[in-house]
Amino acid sequence: MTSNRQCILFLVPYPQGTVASQRFRFEQYIPILVENGFQVTRLPFFSASQYIRVNSRANPAILAGVLIVSFIKRIVALLKVPGAAFVFIHREATPAGPPVIEWIIARLFRKKIIYDFDDAIWLTDNIHESRIASFFRWRQKASTICSLSYRVSCGNAYLAAFARKFNTQVTVNPTTIDTETLHNPALYKLVKKEASITIGWTGTHSTLKYLQMLIPVFQHLQSLHKELRLLVIADRQPDIQISNLKFVPWNKETEAEDLLKLDIGVMPLPDNAWSKGKCGFKALQYMAMEIPCVASPVGVNTEIIEHGITGYLATTPQQWIDLLDDLIRNENLREKIGKAGRQKVLARYSVTANRFNFLSLFEKK
Repeated sequence: MTSNRQCILFLVPYPQGTVASQRFRFEQYIPILVENGFQVTRLPFFSASQYIRVNSRANPAILAGVLIVSFIKRIVALLKVPGAAFVFIHREATPAGPPVIEWIIARLFRKKIIYDFDDAIWLTDNIHESRIASFFRWRQKASTICSLSYRVSCGNAYLAAFARKFNTQVTVNPTTIDTETLHNPALYKLVKKEASITIGWTGTHSTLKYLQMLIPVFQHLQSLHKELRLLVIADRQPDIQISNLKFVPWNKETEAEDLLKLDIGVMPLPDNAWSKGKCGFKALQYMAMEIPCVASPVGVNTEIIEHGITGYLATTPQQWIDLLDDLIRNENLREKIGKAGRQKVLARYSVTANRFNFLSLFEKK
């Protein structure tokens, strides 16, 4: 792409390899950037040890100390900016306060910011968030960072529509799957399935609440299919009162292989502004592993899933029951939908398919 080894400075929230949004939006493209002549420097806001402390829900004094140290490190990181051709910012340079770092990079250093986000980050789905927390999060900064940026990379069309209010250079850059070396069922030994059918869900503790929507559906299905199992793969034990539930702690080393324990994957979402910003990652994971998926027709899910071809879309409880019941009873249907789903991911939502779209973010006008 270029003969000069231009430097891209990545200012990101989390340490490398720890969070799905970073891993599947840009970390898996780092080797491709290097192949195309770029030098890459990554500076996370939280170090690995700090991230562990934050996730362990330590006492407020410890968290305050972590934040202060991390803010100081982020200010020092500005010393790296003059040597960069591009500064790639995922979500925000700092998790609290106004976009001062972004303003300094764009206005004082006059550097090209590539701003990337995959959620409706100007909103929140935390209905219990206090006014103080909302003030410190300073969510309105997303629009300011968009206006300061050289290009904006958004996970779907809904997010891109927001960004275009503040910047004309907006690229829809979907969250993508490594279908060759990770989410590739051919890489793993065939998992011995239980005699019963397993419906599964994977995600973080922050989205476990959406699974509550399907409890009546699961209960009804279990009255029809006595051995039906629900398997939850997450970073925290789910608080779900339902029989025949199995919990598998999420493990980066086995995340793709664990999905093969599922016969059917589900992705329920409420139909609201926050959910419309979601990028369909759960559905893409299932589909890449040839697991038929049933999802809520919210946001990008309606683009990823062609109803009845590459998966199913369900709105009402009865629709969920009917579609899941069909898949439970019909092994050939599960196989057909699963294979079609993987082909859709290969064609539109794989690293290979999106390679040149991602590289275009770093083209100079």
